[in-house]
Amino acid sequence: MYGWMGNILRVNLTTGQCTRETLDPGVARDYVGGRGLGIYLLTKEGNPEGDALAPDNPLIMATGPLTGTGAPTGARYMVMTKSPLTGAVTCSNSGGKFPTEMKRAGVDAIIFSGRSEKPVYLWLENGDATLRPADHVWGKNTHETTDTLLEETASGAKVACIGPAGEKQVLFAAIMNDKHRAAGRSGVGAVMGSKNLKAVVVKGKGRVPLADQERFKTFNKQILDIFKEGVKETPLGLTVNGTAGVVMATQNFGVLPTKNWQQGTFEGWEKIHGEALTKKFLKKNSACYGCPIGCGRLTKVDDERFRGEGEGPEYETIYAMGSNCMIDDLAAIVKANYLCNELGLDTITMGATIACAMELADMGALTKEQMGRSLSWGDADALVELTRMTGMREGFGDLLALGSYRLADRFGHPELAPVSKKQEFPGYEPRGSQAMGLAYATSPIGGSHMRGDPAYFELFSVPESMDPHEWKGKAKVTKAFQDLSALIDSAGLCIFFAVRNLAAKDLGVAPTGILEYLNAATGADYTLEELMAAGERIINAERLFLARAGFTRKDDSLPDRLTKTPAPTGPAKGMVCHLDEMLEEYYQVQGWTEDGFPGSEVLTRLGLE
Repeated sequence: MYGWMGNILRVNLTTGQCTRETLDPGVARDYVGGRGLGIYLLTKEGNPEGDALAPDNPLIMATGPLTGTGAPTGARYMVMTKSPLTGAVTCSNSGGKFPTEMKRAGVDAIIFSGRSEKPVYLWLENGDATLRPADHVWGKNTHETTDTLLEETASGAKVACIGPAGEKQVLFAAIMNDKHRAAGRSGVGAVMGSKNLKAVVVKGKGRVPLADQERFKTFNKQILDIFKEGVKETPLGLTVNGTAGVVMATQNFGVLPTKNWQQGTFEGWEKIHGEALTKKFLKKNSACYGCPIGCGRLTKVDDERFRGEGEGPEYETIYAMGSNCMIDDLAAIVKANYLCNELGLDTITMGATIACAMELADMGALTKEQMGRSLSWGDADALVELTRMTGMREGFGDLLALGSYRLADRFGHPELAPVSKKQEFPGYEPRGSQAMGLAYATSPIGGSHMRGDPAYFELFSVPESMDPHEWKGKAKVTKAFQDLSALIDSAGLCIFFAVRNLAAKDLGVAPTGILEYLNAATGADYTLEELMAAGERIINAERLFLARAGFTRKDDSLPDRLTKTPAPTGPAKGMVCHLDEMLEEYYQVQGWTEDGFPGSEVLTRLGLE
């Protein structure tokens, strides 16, 4: 095989046995890799109706055929499992150096099953895999764990691990790789912790075999030259201010979530904007393997209250812990971000849950006695301390560890949780970005922008512009971006490269650049239609998993706050998200029934009968 390594590693944590299997070429072609291969394996071996924290819930790590090839941003891997936060499928994505090293170690995917009696970590070197005791790093944070395991394995190895949050099964615990990069969403770290699996350490000398090296090299040079010519014009100015630069755009469009999603503008936005981060805290840019953009931010805080050093924060963290909590102290946001990385927490759910708690406290539903402290809007010290307490499940942090929906429901106000399928939203307010509301509601993993991001059309005019306030016709572009996202995740690429290589096609998106890369790397001779069908196949396979897990149309939802209460401020003032109207069109465009289930024609066409 070319592009793919042709191997799957199966790790039975109950017995301690590690075995290798051959990747079926037909499955690889139909599902591409990464997220696609993950849902294929999860459907085959998982139990959609089961307990996400039970031993029989598989945890799957999968790379794509472009991971580690040198394609720009070809440095991603997916973590697939059933989510303890949502009960739905999850596909959590991360970059850095670990995914490339995992692939060079000789495998396309690792399937973890069962539960170890004692803490262990996996050591994978050039295809040889063993489980080793991890008692000595159990309880350590992700940075300490990484340093310790690198000392006892090999120079140049890469580590993906959980921190105390994963060990204690915080429902939104992350898996951290390369210390600062997160497979962050939906509680994949909690599943890893439930299996007593502390870390995966990989080391490889192999190179990804390419079907047509000259073709790949020629096309790769063309793409890299484009980036070199306009590095400061990369999408959203990512090289200059990282994703934190998005704050200005969302504020200007009136879609910067503020005060637990009560409004879409924040008076203190300039204090938390990307330019402020660059000016006050940036040490230098950082990049994933093979990435010409370098959107990562290596930062340092000298403030005595919030002293620290690390990477980030990203835009999503800044919204969740900043405007959403009415906090304009950027040093506190940066510090809370560091804590999330070290403890292993999803920053979006962490910030959104604290914001929800702030509103509950503001309305008197949560008391000082119940929380063990006072809590009010804009409390920067509370943000940092509650983040730490959540990661350690101490005091009130034990309740925050359940996420915003369960917290709000426990205190009688589930309507205050900014969630779909019990997962918190990223930072784009649907009353001012209609397609994003539809994407949140229909995302297979719950509230997410990385499983389909029509904000590129609505807010950033990539690859062409659309009116963000118009809801009619948004079903088609939402479906197109969801199919595209599935393909990007499966190929092993980052969205920031992919949007530079799209062609708008009747308000759809044609992944022409990805097509050329995949054919040069794999020799699979995909047509554009076959490749786009692969993305559609993955989305529908995930939808089938949801159906078997008990999800129905009623779960394709948004809070009443966004669909019934008009936006009070900004360009979207007076607007609501027209979700119900968009859903009708969306199901028709998908070829699904009125209840939201894939229709027989779609299943037959995609080979999913």
